[in-house]
Amino acid sequence: MITLSWLLLIALAAGVLGLVDGIWRLRARGGSTVVGIIEIVVAGLFLLSLFLPGIPFGSLVLGVALAIVLAVAMFAGGRTGRTLTIIALVLTVIWLVLVNKWIIIPGLN
Repeated sequence: MITLSWLLLIALAAGVLGLVDGIWRLRARGGSTVVGIIEIVVAGLFLLSLFLPGIPFGSLVLGVALAIVLAVAMFAGGRTGRTLTIIALVLTVIWLVLVNKWIIIPGLN
């Protein structure tokens, strides 16, 4: 059974937005396909690591990797918009800060 919490919802939103951004990057003409493929793989593994315990890397490591890939994708350019990338990056960084308990907000973590 999975407990629904705010941290899980933030992580799900960040992972899904990262996955959608990677798909848009692959479909765009003149886009950076290598970054799109890496983004899809990392975002997919990040989403799976939230639900399955057998993923080799933990969700924290995959969250850091997703943040790095999203930052690279934001500066890689291409014909895709940067709005979805920025939203996914902000949500991923918020999740990382809250999971590591660098900021404690009662009711969230």
